[in-house]
Amino acid sequence: MMRVLPIRYTSDVEALTRFYTALGLETGAVSRPGGWVELPADGGTLAVHRGDGRCELAFETDEPLEDVKKRLQEAGYHPGPVIDEGFGQSLRVADPDGVPVQINVYDRDLYT
Repeated sequence: MMRVLPIRYTSDVEALTRFYTALGLETGAVSRPGGWVELPADGGTLAVHRGDGRCELAFETDEPLEDVKKRLQEAGYHPGPVIDEGFGQSLRVADPDGVPVQINVYDRDLYT
């Protein structure tokens, strides 16, 4: 199953977290150094990360990323490599408009 995970980058993680909790989201996992916060919602999770103000579309899956990569390749897309990350694994691919999409498998024991 895929869960939507938009990533909102900001210079002030704390201020954006206050805004989205006032909107009705609850605080989930928080990075130890304070560089990001997860705000779970019914349809997925909003991730707030320190950064430049852009927004990125990501998905979380329980499916092995090698399987996702193979399916994308068979459909004619060109995903990058599966990368080991501090949170688990990730895979990036451009959608038909060239916008990057990130697919993640999380190992919450790595960062919570």
